[in-house]
Amino acid sequence: MPAVTLVFWVIKIMATTVGETAADFLSVNLKLGLTVTSYIMAGLLVVALAAQLRARRYVPALYWTVVVFISVMGTLISDNLVDNMGVSLQTTSLIFGVALVVVFGLWYASERTLSVHSIQTTRRELFYWAAILCTFALGTSAGDLIGESLGLGYPLSALLFGGIIALTFLAYRFLHLNAVVAFWTAYILTRPLGASLGDLLTQPPKDGGLGISAQLISGIFLVAIVGLVIWLTRQQAQAAEPTAV
Repeated sequence: MPAVTLVFWVIKIMATTVGETAADFLSVNLKLGLTVTSYIMAGLLVVALAAQLRARRYVPALYWTVVVFISVMGTLISDNLVDNMGVSLQTTSLIFGVALVVVFGLWYASERTLSVHSIQTTRRELFYWAAILCTFALGTSAGDLIGESLGLGYPLSALLFGGIIALTFLAYRFLHLNAVVAFWTAYILTRPLGASLGDLLTQPPKDGGLGISAQLISGIFLVAIVGLVIWLTRQQAQAAEPTAV
C-alpha cells in the first residue's frame, strides 16, 4: 500500500473525479451505454486487480490504475441501479452503506484491524479493495443524492464534503481522533467530493454545472495523475538505491 501523504489524497480526489467524468464520457458521449461500458470496465478492472494481487510490493502505476478503474466501476454500479433499474438514490446510498459496514465487519472479525498499514496478505488486500469499491459506489449515490435530490447543487455539495474532510483532519490532528477512523472517514468522503466536482465541471449550466467537456476534464485529470505517479515511481526508485559510502 502507498504511504498516506498529501500526494496520496490529491491523486485520490482526481481519481474519483475521473471516475465520474470518464463513466459519463464512455456511456453518453461515446454512446456505449451503461451496460456495455460496465462490461468493458469490469473486464479491465479484473485484469488490473489480478496483476495488483500478484505484485509483491507497492507499484505506483499498478496501484493507481486499479483505483481509477474501481472509481469508474463504482460510478457505473450506482448509475446502473438508478438509471437502468429505477432504484432511488436514497435506496442505493443505503445499500452501499450497509455493504460497506458488512465488509468492514468481516474484515475486522477476520483480521482484528482495519489499518491500511497492516495489509500484508492477499486476504487483507481483498478486504481492502472490496471496501474501496463500496466507498466509490456509496460516494456516487450519496453525492448525487445531496447534490440533486436535496437541491444543494454541485458547488455547495463540494464545499460540504470538503468541509467535513477538513474537520476530520483537524479532529485527527488536534483532538486525537483514531487514525484508522480518520483515514476511512476521509476516504469515504473524497468520493462524493470528487463526484460533486466532476458534475460541477461537466454538467450543463442549466443543471448547475460549468458545461466543460467530460472528455477534456477526464484527459486533464488523467494526465495529472500520470505525472504524479511517474514522480512517485522515481521517488521510490531513488529511495531504493544504495547510499554511497
